[in-house]
Amino acid sequence: MDITANASAVILGVVEGLTEFLPVSSTGHQIIVADLLNFGGERAMAFNIIIQLGAILAVVWAFRRKIFTTVGGLRTQPASRRFTANLVIAFLPAVVLGVLFADIIHEYLFNPITVAVALIVGGCVMLWAEKRNHAVRVEEVDDMRWSDALKIGFAQCLAMIPGTSRSGSTIIGGLLFGMSRTAATEFSFFLAMPTMVGAAVYSGYKYRHLFVAADLPVFALGFVVSFVFAMIAVRGLLKFIASHSYAVFAYYRIAFGLLILMTWHFHWVDWSTAQG
Repeated sequence: MDITANASAVILGVVEGLTEFLPVSSTGHQIIVADLLNFGGERAMAFNIIIQLGAILAVVWAFRRKIFTTVGGLRTQPASRRFTANLVIAFLPAVVLGVLFADIIHEYLFNPITVAVALIVGGCVMLWAEKRNHAVRVEEVDDMRWSDALKIGFAQCLAMIPGTSRSGSTIIGGLLFGMSRTAATEFSFFLAMPTMVGAAVYSGYKYRHLFVAADLPVFALGFVVSFVFAMIAVRGLLKFIASHSYAVFAYYRIAFGLLILMTWHFHWVDWSTAQG
């Protein structure tokens, strides 16, 4: 048994599960932690696909009732058709821009310094969005219009920059566009389903040669750990935002980003190997 590989799988599974649906950037945390663990290369690329599937399975399970209700009502319920159409509309911008620019972004921007800057900038935007006065026009996800969905879809595209956060960009975008915290958070979770599954299927097919039977135990361990901690994060966030703002996540992002830049500036950590 490869103890080092299993330990890395557990740590990265925890990081993925806890950060995927919080507005703190799971990709950014994965880049930082994987570099510190010296867990990189093609094996890590394949592993990341698997643990992301673990995280998305958690949110599917958490919202299974809403999913079944929506699917079951597609033929007879206008609200179900409208909600589904909004998800498709919000999903499309990421599909188009992801296919066009994913490889370029991965080559040039997947490094800790980019992550640090994006964390800080995103944290500042989050604080501004929380402190500004805004009227809530959309209380529930079922009240959204197609134009609301399209705006959030374009906001999600900002998450292609590592460190920005997919959930952060969609949630804060929702707040800026007049959605309540609950509606913005729930729609972010639902939008994660087609976005993450689509990205995993695309990456899985593109890098299918990287999956080998020998890695199955380690990948399975990471998958299970990611699922468990994503369930904890999803349920915890829904309870938290019922009575709190997102300011605490903004301060965390800024502090974490500054810490990364400090370690880089003073050469406490050699981030030069983290490119790509």
